[in-house]
Amino acid sequence: MLHHAWQLYGRWCRWSSPFVHLLTLTVVTFGVLAPLICHRLLHSYFYLRRWHLNPMSQEFLKQNQQEGQAALHYFEKLQIPNISKTSGSETFRPLLLVTIITVQRRNDFHYVLQVASRFHHLLQQCGARCQRHRVLLCNVESDPSRHQDVRLLSSFFPMVSRDRTGEDPDPALNQFEKEKQDYVFCLEQSLLAYNPEYVLVVEDDAVPEDEIFPVLQHLLLARFSKPYLRDALYFKLYHPERLQHYVNPEPMRILEWLGLGMFLGPVLNCGYSWATGRPGLSWPIVWFFALYSMALSELVGRHYLLELRRLAPTLYNVVPVTECCTPAMLFSAPSAQRALGYLKGLHCRQGFAKDIALYSLLRTKGENAYVVEPNLVRHVGMYSSLRLNDNPKLL
Repeated sequence: MLHHAWQLYGRWCRWSSPFVHLLTLTVVTFGVLAPLICHRLLHSYFYLRRWHLNPMSQEFLKQNQQEGQAALHYFEKLQIPNISKTSGSETFRPLLLVTIITVQRRNDFHYVLQVASRFHHLLQQCGARCQRHRVLLCNVESDPSRHQDVRLLSSFFPMVSRDRTGEDPDPALNQFEKEKQDYVFCLEQSLLAYNPEYVLVVEDDAVPEDEIFPVLQHLLLARFSKPYLRDALYFKLYHPERLQHYVNPEPMRILEWLGLGMFLGPVLNCGYSWATGRPGLSWPIVWFFALYSMALSELVGRHYLLELRRLAPTLYNVVPVTECCTPAMLFSAPSAQRALGYLKGLHCRQGFAKDIALYSLLRTKGENAYVVEPNLVRHVGMYSSLRLNDNPKLL
């Protein structure tokens, strides 16, 4: 019996043994290669926060400040257009209205200029395909004249303002309810001013990705015509990268994760069989590679796998939504009307901000909503208009 066990142990521990191969692969991958390669990846479990978070946060702030200055110079050099061409008096109905909600923040970052300059540049680049797109600024600063960046942008884009300078302050109005009311105002004014088919409501620190208009073109004209998407209450174009992992209480993510393992398990087994000269598939090895690939994808970060979908608009994913957050929200005209009616009947407060309020409607009103993956905007605003923080971090 002991002799038989020793023989079995000897077979397992020979260098040619699959057990030794796979054990070595696991140790080298998770103990050496992945930590070395991924220690600077912000959204990976291998990220060395203690080493990198402070310098990376400072570098991001410095770069973002430079981008703010570049956006300021962009508009200072830009020729002022004929205002009649950008007004809301045109008789045709826009396919897409991009409404930028903005409030006065720190002047040195020029968040709204970054967002507006990027949309302006991408629309120019898009050309004839985006002829039915328009941009509207919605200034919700309590005293609109205080917002310096909007004064510059008013020469290039039509604008609406929520002027409350003559109003007595409401003591019951907390900052979360004010933000919701501002959102309702901007969405309502977007529908009244342009009557668009779709409204993309963007916060003033959500910079669009380069491919936003080709992807939206594909989604609006092809994907959103499907019955289960046509009546959605809204589509989110951004979800925080730190919340995009597979280990998450969302059934669709778990199914996606299992599907990844089921696909890569046999593929990696075939590669292993070819490299070692072993014939065919071995189910224990298939299961090993399935678990290996699932663990590696989760630890490196699902966010980085999602980036591969940017190769083509057809690869973008549209999946059921989660509650956080609202930097970029797409509404059809009918769904915008429904959302307005719902939001006017809700009161926001600490712990029940507008993103959670919108998400709560899915359950209470029997609505559906979806998120587009990967993100179509970058959230650059480390200085929040709601939560004061003198030393912001990327995480």
